[in-house]
Formats: sequence, C-alpha cells, structure tokens
Amino acid sequence: MATIVRRPPPIEPIIQQLQNILPQLREEYDVEWLGVFGSYVRNEQHAESDIDILVSFRSTPGLLKYISLEQYLSDLLGMRVDLVMESALKPEIGARIRTEVHYL
Repeated sequence: MATIVRRPPPIEPIIQQLQNILPQLREEYDVEWLGVFGSYVRNEQHAESDIDILVSFRSTPGLLKYISLEQYLSDLLGMRVDLVMESALKPEIGARIRTEVHYL
C-alpha cells in the first residue's frame, strides 16, 4: 500500500494571505508590522512545520489579545502559528532572526 506524503504549503500564498489581512490586523490588534521567519523562509519546512511570525505592536497587547491574534492567524492559515513579539526577543536570538525575517 502506498504511503501518502503530505507536503507543506509554499510560503508565497502564506505571505499573500498575511499581506491581505494586515490592514485588519492593524485596526483590530494594533499591529505595527509582521514578518515571517524560520523554516518557511529558509525553505526547510516539512509537513509538521509551524509558521514563525514576528510581530511588532504599536502598544503592548494584553495576554488575551496576543493569544487571540495567534489563534486567528492559525485558523486563517490552517496551520500552527508561533507568534513572537519583536520586543521580547533576546539579543542573540533576535540578531539571528532579523537576518532572515521576511517583513510584510
């Protein structure tokens, strides 16, 4: 019996979806900007990969708003989203992420 291999989606439609909803995210979640980083940007994603999204807010959100945004993006994209606040990055990790992030 053949094994079905599930391929992860390419990054281009993900970027397009995020760009399309960015005005709404600015309005509803006070998002300043978004960026994608990690395995999708490096083209190393696999079927179980999540999508790593770096976010900057105009003002620091409460925990519920942050979790709500992460869940909204997961539902929209149909995959697990790892939402990372730019302001919470540690210097050494932040420097590495900033070299590969695809800003929207």
